Order: sequence, then structure tokens, then C-alpha cells
Amino acid sequence: MKKNTEIRIAGFGGQGIILAGYIIGKAAAIYDNKFSTLIQSFGPEARGSSCAAQVIISDSQILYPYLIQPNISVILSKDAFEKFSGELLDGGTMLIEKDLVQPKKLDRKISTFAVPATRLAEEMGRKIVTNIIMVGFFSAITDITSYEATRKAVETSVPPGTEELNLKAFETGFNYGKKLRESPQKSVA
Repeated sequence: MKKNTEIRIAGFGGQGIILAGYIIGKAAAIYDNKFSTLIQSFGPEARGSSCAAQVIISDSQILYPYLIQPNISVILSKDAFEKFSGELLDGGTMLIEKDLVQPKKLDRKISTFAVPATRLAEEMGRKIVTNIIMVGFFSAITDITSYEATRKAVETSVPPGTEELNLKAFETGFNYGKKLRESPQKSVA
């Protein structure tokens, strides 16, 4: 029996944090034949305040849907880094939004990977797809969800008429992550 993979995705409301968690969980459960759960939390106001999604993925049934200690953190804001970086499991993986999060040196061994997701989304002309770029980056860096499953989850989870834009965003994040994994200088912290 394999251990659960616990994932926290955090940022601020309006960044598409919950949708990113939903897509990752859907990719695992619907298209990769795994089990997954999603728990979401918001600050007092939705847009601009603290927002987080907890996703658990496993090869076997999940008996407790809340994170105990995440193996993977996906951080899209400075406040989220300050609030959640200390919870990451020693030896865990942290994915950060390169332009919004300047990680401080942590006192544990953490593999940190950075992507300028917001800047890449702005270059596409739609800042709103930052979260989908991050989902692609997540898929490439972690291999928790397959490329095919995650791509299909993106395609079937976004509003009708936006599939092409969102799939392009997914590919942008995935390709960035793939190149980063292949480079000799992988970690940023």
C-alpha cells in the first residue's frame, strides 16, 4: 500500500487556487484511476484574501481527507509562503510563482522549483490562466498526475469556449517544468 501524497495549493482569492486543486484531483481520480480528495478554504473575502486547496492523491482509498503534512506545496503568493512553507514535509517539494514569491532559506531539505506563471500568462494576454500554467508546471515537475490525464482534466474543467486558451496555458507550464527538470540547475533555493 502506497502512502498518500498530500498537496497544498495556496495563494490569494482570484488566482484560481481552488480550480487548480480541482483539476489536479480530477486528473488523478477520473483519468489516472487513483483516489483523491479536495478540501478548500477561503479568507473572509474571496478575492484578494487568503485561499488554499488541500488535495490528497493515493493509489488506495483515502480514509482521512485533511492534510496532516503536505509532501508538495504549490505557492502563488508571498503571504501563502509565509503561512504554509513551514508545514511542508522535510524532503518535500515546493513549487512557487517566481515573480510573487521570494523564498527565504528554510531550515529543512526542500526541493524548490519556480515558474514565472503570472508573467507567462500576461505574455499570453490573459493573466487569468496563471493557475492553469501552474497546473501544467505541477504535472511536469511532480509526475503525480500524468500529462494526458492532467491535460484532459484541464480541457473538461474550464468554461466552454476557453478550452484552447487553457490548453495552451497548460502546455506552457508543462513545457517550462519539463525544461527545468532537464536542466542541471533545478532548484532555486
